[in-house]
Amino acid sequence: MKSTTDPGDLRERALRLLARREHCRAELARKLGQAGFAIEDIATLLDEFEAKNWLSDRRFAESWVADHRARAGSVKLAYELRQRGVPDAIIEAVLNDNRDSELERAREVWKKKFMSAPADAADKARQIRFLQSRGFTAEVIRRAISGADDRSEHY
Repeated sequence: MKSTTDPGDLRERALRLLARREHCRAELARKLGQAGFAIEDIATLLDEFEAKNWLSDRRFAESWVADHRARAGSVKLAYELRQRGVPDAIIEAVLNDNRDSELERAREVWKKKFMSAPADAADKARQIRFLQSRGFTAEVIRRAISGADDRSEHY
């Protein structure tokens, strides 16, 4: 641990990390803490960065979802964001912005892997497990595999 850390070193390290990619506050604090900087100094610096909008949990969450939504459903995306320390309110807001494409994304993931409807109950169960592992909800999985769309369910 760095006992006498230079605030300039802390600032430089934080800016280098943010220059590479977006980070959430918790993730950046963890990385800086592991580098040996004092927690109080980290908190002060991150408050300053948030005030200048250089650090944003919302922006990080939006970036994460944009990068991972093609392969994962909302359940998995929410889990991964929680693991990185993003607050639940931000996770919910960002995922609500992407809910309309969830069924379409599930169908794309399903088509890429299977290319055809399940042949029997065992095959259907395998396909369902695959989509569950990708973080899609049961309703989205059911609709993706059955090929149902919103119009057919209203008639």
